[in-house]
Amino acid sequence: MKPYPMKLIPYVSETIWGGRKLIEEYNVKTEKKNAAEGWMLSCHEAGASTVENGEFAGVPLPRVVDANPEICGTNAKKFSDFPILIKFIDARDNLSVQVHPTKEYCEKTGKGQSKTECWYIIDCDEDAQLLLGFKDKISPERFRQAIESNTLTDYAGFVKVKKGDFFFIEAGTMHAICKGILLAEVQESSNTTYRIYDYNRLGTDGKPRELHIEDGVAVTKLEKYSQPEFCKGNSLDGGKGTLLADCPLFKVSKLDFDGEISEISDEKSFVSLLVISGSGSLESCGETLSLQKGDSIFIPANTGEYKLSGKLEIIETRI
Repeated sequence: MKPYPMKLIPYVSETIWGGRKLIEEYNVKTEKKNAAEGWMLSCHEAGASTVENGEFAGVPLPRVVDANPEICGTNAKKFSDFPILIKFIDARDNLSVQVHPTKEYCEKTGKGQSKTECWYIIDCDEDAQLLLGFKDKISPERFRQAIESNTLTDYAGFVKVKKGDFFFIEAGTMHAICKGILLAEVQESSNTTYRIYDYNRLGTDGKPRELHIEDGVAVTKLEKYSQPEFCKGNSLDGGKGTLLADCPLFKVSKLDFDGEISEISDEKSFVSLLVISGSGSLESCGETLSLQKGDSIFIPANTGEYKLSGKLEIIETRI
């Protein structure tokens, strides 16, 4: 195939805690009552993105990738499947308290997929917070007792957040996005979640939502949350943005500029561009794409130089 930048249509997930900001402010199209999550770059079987433009217009991204694996780049060869999933999440209400399994736990139990993720806070209410880890180290017995007695939040650690904050959530970390937060998430391509506590809420079927206490207790790190050393927020060359995280799973940067910058898609990795603010354009492969808030662009590996113009804030991800 001749490589070209692909604008993606997201899969949209509706939930009991989701809001409508993605529909009303970020140009996400759906007939659902809310857009709790927009899966902006996804090859996951639970919800795939679809190409909007060019040769593959209307084709699900997994089919394009399966037919043209070289577009993922040489770094993708170390992964058995398409490696990442990128989302918008709009939390009108609190998400459940949950944990995702580690690779070791998945291999041991023979179920699920590991999920490490990171969050960039796009916008939030003034008093918004995240639940991350515990106030202090806790024993497995006390952890289980707190779940069963509905007192888990008494032991949990809470972090007040503001626009522009970044958090890296390693698999095995207890966490919850609380109400009033809009964020961008870059994660391993997994949909395995162990729900530990859900505020005694009822699902859309009128029944309590399922909890996964045994798995949750087995996999959760019973300690305070700490940000990894590689999340230093270093300035990128030329001051065009910030390197947020660089780990074996993915490399995430925030581009923030008013004017014009040039970037390169090399043979190692595709490039994902998620527009979180502003408008402008992308020039690549002899084509020009308009960019606006809410757009998700997939640039195949080894495409070469491309140019971004306008006043834009972008989450850029590579593997």
